[in-house]
Amino acid sequence: MSTIHISAAPGDFADVVLMPGDPLRARYIAERFLEEPREVTAVRNMLGFTGHYQGQRVSVMGHGMGIPSISIYATELIRHYGVRVLVRVGSCGALRPEVDLNDVIVALAAGTDSRVNRVRFLEHDFPAVADFNLARRAMEIAERRGQTVRAGSVFSSDLFYMPDVALLHATLVRMGMLAIEMEVAGLYGVAAEQGARALALLSVADHLPTGRALSSADRETSFHTMMEIALELAAVEAAAMAPR
Repeated sequence: MSTIHISAAPGDFADVVLMPGDPLRARYIAERFLEEPREVTAVRNMLGFTGHYQGQRVSVMGHGMGIPSISIYATELIRHYGVRVLVRVGSCGALRPEVDLNDVIVALAAGTDSRVNRVRFLEHDFPAVADFNLARRAMEIAERRGQTVRAGSVFSSDLFYMPDVALLHATLVRMGMLAIEMEVAGLYGVAAEQGARALALLSVADHLPTGRALSSADRETSFHTMMEIALELAAVEAAAMAPR
């Protein structure tokens, strides 16, 4: 049965769904990497596809911008379509000089200025952390492929254009944050609340210490290292969950 935000039929989504923010990036991943991709939803142009990667059934669907948007799609995918693993494949802004454009970050945990997890957690602080096995396997896949990734904490902000940005960035750097983005803390909260597993892999699109940035076209199509790690992770997870 479809939801008000997703028009897919029961069984249209695989157990593992990759989630880029941009629906056009979802289409790009499906058309470039998946075998026999099939569009399964396009409500509000938030595109979703299902196909196969390395012989395993895998889905990819956009989630939009910000914690409220990813929370809607993640919740409906888990509740109504039985999705068990969600992997955000998105962009972020590097906070530290040693983190460069196109670097891939495995987001082990996420701080946030949003209140959504406090609402979920009865006004207490919620530890928004990735699933350990997903993070470990992503690191192992990257190492096997000879690709360097960085693992650490990120910050999910409700504001793209924020006041006192210099003070915030200095505080985040002091607290060891690698990058800033807008969704991870919400995804990890939904996964915990709904009994699913989640991980975020992030490609650096903006280098905040220097002001360097990728173009909008590059953001849509150039994050191949992140995509390939995520797809291999999805295939491994799908195979592990397949009936014996």
